[in-house]
Amino acid sequence: MTESRYIPIDTKLRLFSDAAGHCQRPECLQPLFPPELGRNRHIAEMAHIISHGETGPRNEERPAEGFEVNSFENLILLCPTCHKIVDKDPVGYSRSTLLGWKNNHSASLALKQKIFAYAERHQVRDAIVVAMNENKAVWQEFAPYDGMSFEYNPESENAKTWTQRMRSVILPNHFRIQAIIKANLQLMTEAEGQILARYQEHIRGLSERHICGISGGAIRYPEEMETIFA
Repeated sequence: MTESRYIPIDTKLRLFSDAAGHCQRPECLQPLFPPELGRNRHIAEMAHIISHGETGPRNEERPAEGFEVNSFENLILLCPTCHKIVDKDPVGYSRSTLLGWKNNHSASLALKQKIFAYAERHQVRDAIVVAMNENKAVWQEFAPYDGMSFEYNPESENAKTWTQRMRSVILPNHFRIQAIIKANLQLMTEAEGQILARYQEHIRGLSERHICGISGGAIRYPEEMETIFA
């Protein structure tokens, strides 16, 4: 039986969220919204750790039972170059190697981006406030007034500019803010944990709309984020 190549939307969103917008090969970690493309579109490729069908990279490592080829566990988000590298040398890049990349991606990216676990709450606040302020400035300048103004004319210049800023500035900043907060959960209050949960759902909705092209899923940005860790 031929395996379907359809990857569920929830799986795609989880991949982008876990990758935080960066290639998951630790020697690379390059942004998947590259500046040289104006960051107007992503170059991410959802690479299968174990390939489709009975042949292909790492197929000899396919588990005997209970294996879903399009599951989150069997996918990794890579740039096109790294995708080619790992599939051309499946012996050098085994299943365990690629799974290790995924498991350690947050730590590898945090090290590259200088994301730390802090001792004081104000340090976390200082680390996220610049990205928060940039997002606010972009929102105030380019966002549709009522959230729906571009719905009937997605080809307008305003809509294109907003989409470009969302992909190149707002979403990467959200991924970074989320990573900093997750590295400092020990300093959060219980109430702030609930704010974080709503914030993550907001990011999920934005990703659905601006990465997967599915509209209508985003909840509003939690206003309480403005004072988190303050």
